[in-house]
Amino acid sequence: MTSTDTRVEAEDSGPSGYAAARLRLLQEGARSGPPRRAALAELTDDWLTGLFTAGSEGLRGVSLVAVGGYGRGELSPRSDLDLLLLHDGGDSGAVAALADRIWYPVWDLGLDLDHSVRTPAEARKTAADDLKVQLGLLDARHLAGDLGLTAGLRTAVLADWRNQAPKRLPELQELCAERAERQGELQYLLEPDLKEARGGLRDATALRAVAASWLADAPREGLSDARRRLLDVRDALHLATGRATDRLALQEQDQVAAELGLLDADTLLRQVYEAARVVSYASDVTWREVGRVLRSRAVRPRLRAMLGGGKPAAERSPLAEGVVEQDGEVGLARTARPERDPVLPLRAAAAAAQADLPLSLHAVRRMAAVARPLPTPWPAEARQQLVTLLGSGRPTIEVWEALEAEGLITRLLPDWERVRCRPQRNAVHIWTVDRHLIETAVRASELTRRVGRPDLLLVAALLHDIGKGWPGDHSVAGEIIARDVATRIGFDRTDVAVLATLVRRHLLLVDTATRRDLEDPATVRSVAEAVGSQGTLELLHALTEADALATGPAAWSSWRGSLVADLVKRVSAVLAGDAPEEPEAAAPTAEQERLAIEAFRTGGPVLALRAQTEPVDIDAEPTTVPDDPEPLGVELLIAVPDQPGVLPSVAGVLAMHRLTVRTAGLRALDLPDGVEGSVLLLNWRVAAEYGSLPQAARLRADLVRALDGSLDITARLAERDAAYPRRRGTVAPPPRVTVAPAASRHATVIEVRAHDAPGLLHRIGRALENAHVRVRSMHVSTLGANAVDAFYVTGTKGAPLPGAEAASLARALEETLRG
Repeated sequence: MTSTDTRVEAEDSGPSGYAAARLRLLQEGARSGPPRRAALAELTDDWLTGLFTAGSEGLRGVSLVAVGGYGRGELSPRSDLDLLLLHDGGDSGAVAALADRIWYPVWDLGLDLDHSVRTPAEARKTAADDLKVQLGLLDARHLAGDLGLTAGLRTAVLADWRNQAPKRLPELQELCAERAERQGELQYLLEPDLKEARGGLRDATALRAVAASWLADAPREGLSDARRRLLDVRDALHLATGRATDRLALQEQDQVAAELGLLDADTLLRQVYEAARVVSYASDVTWREVGRVLRSRAVRPRLRAMLGGGKPAAERSPLAEGVVEQDGEVGLARTARPERDPVLPLRAAAAAAQADLPLSLHAVRRMAAVARPLPTPWPAEARQQLVTLLGSGRPTIEVWEALEAEGLITRLLPDWERVRCRPQRNAVHIWTVDRHLIETAVRASELTRRVGRPDLLLVAALLHDIGKGWPGDHSVAGEIIARDVATRIGFDRTDVAVLATLVRRHLLLVDTATRRDLEDPATVRSVAEAVGSQGTLELLHALTEADALATGPAAWSSWRGSLVADLVKRVSAVLAGDAPEEPEAAAPTAEQERLAIEAFRTGGPVLALRAQTEPVDIDAEPTTVPDDPEPLGVELLIAVPDQPGVLPSVAGVLAMHRLTVRTAGLRALDLPDGVEGSVLLLNWRVAAEYGSLPQAARLRADLVRALDGSLDITARLAERDAAYPRRRGTVAPPPRVTVAPAASRHATVIEVRAHDAPGLLHRIGRALENAHVRVRSMHVSTLGANAVDAFYVTGTKGAPLPGAEAASLARALEETLRG
């Protein structure tokens, strides 16, 4: 029987004919999805039109209007019918009788009905008072009767909506936010509400309403398909349960998957999550645009009055090379060339996360369209930017989602595709696999002060469950993937081995602590053998905690934490017996000796810049980064006669010139035989925050002034900081300063872990000078947004500090950095 025959049967046979035709349509295996929904709406239109026509004979100024989902022509098998009987205020008795002639047959069939009888004026007033009514009327569709009456209402409702958009859209956004708070996020729930949860059908409808306001529009790519997929799942859910439900319960997922021809319930959930993610991302972008437009409208009249009618250009503030902040978003600079700069997507993402700002949709799409793929292995800057992004805390999530929405994540990390939107059928887990990995990185960013290699911690957090996309033990599969990924992104062999161990053993500590006898020496020895080193144990301890905290509230407790800490303490004691001796300092090179002699001869600082392996003439005008610089910057060698204040002076001068210190080392050199005296040699790797390096001659001149006291670096840095525009930024964990026990026989080792910021080394150096200790050597490294610094200090007589004095110095330094 054709669809035309079905409609004729419904019209000829009344309610029973409609019911039979409806049942036949829903049982047709050949039709599903949009065609079935449209056919069901058309069948229902014909039946209701027949009811209206039979009951309205001789009645004028009345029309029957479908609103809401029915108005959009989208009827799921158990959807309710949203109907409005519209009249011009004439014969109210006849209108009431007509309403009964329509409503009662619908009820008799057991169909849910949302109905109202109103004049156009009443409909508009109700819509003005009730946002949900107004949203339903935006989809009003004429069914029968006076077409002019329906068209007039549609025109008036749309005009009202557009005129009142500045007031109604914030109300709609608040309504969506309240609903999301109650129902949760569709893309992560094991039993999601397809309609009410964030990213569901209600949000898709809200985006249509925003578009109808002409104030903003949603990103359209993929949105229609995502909405269709959610509607298809709801159709299958209605057919499987026979109920008008929108909640995809666990016990019904296999049946729904079979109805849709999918492999299993996990495949079903993954499709639902992918669709919800598209809707959620489109909602984020759209509401951000609505806010920007409304702010612009509120400010523009005053600005126009001040500027004589001219429209001011939005201010663009640089955040990184090729990256700017504009109008509350992170975009690309006018000079940015993503087609030539494969690191730009990561650099922009890291800058956005650090500033706690969203990435511009236009910028992300431009980079996705034209950016070159990264070479293998990645350049060092790309690795650094990835670490910075992962270490930025909670803002990382929104930025990561923006990259993922445009396919940039799977382009950077192809193995990510297997865990993307993958459900976890475990009551302990509250996230999909991919979101759990990002949540673990966020948690790990709060623990970076506890480890010497935060970069390895953050990358391990990102990869620890990457094997869940493969069959078998995910830790075993993950170890193989982690080796491949770590090698591809440019870690050396030693670091690759550590990352592989962390991924393979990421459950070792918590499993052993909660399931084995810690008093048994064999237990502790086995863990020590699996971990291999103190550094790996330190990282594994932090990863264990981050993983558990990111899993859900049931995965971590003070009891579990104490058991793991006890195990770590016991394993550390075993590993301490194999600790290597402190390495001897490398002999100075001929170049270093030459600079040291020159510094001693002139009595002042001597500088040399090296790009890659070529030395740079310190008298050249000006010094710039070569066309293809080493991504981590250039080498800066400074030789200074041994004197107080060298460390804070050098660090301060570099900060004044906006130079980022990537790595730094300081050591005292005894001059060659026959030359009495000592020279401090600083070997640092630096990079300009933006553009090119300053002239080396200026660096040397400012360093001379800093050392003789004529340049107040502290005041200059404070002035610059005060003048710099304040932005919302990620809240970094507080700095941590500790004394490394038994780290050296010759000096006390003070370890500083803090958020990398301009002037940090200057502040540390000044505090150490004020404490009247000598810095024998230092080892500074910047890992992403984290500074991990070790200072080998002695007292005035060259001996290590007593325990109490060392602890007091660490506390004082930490207080200084926190202040």
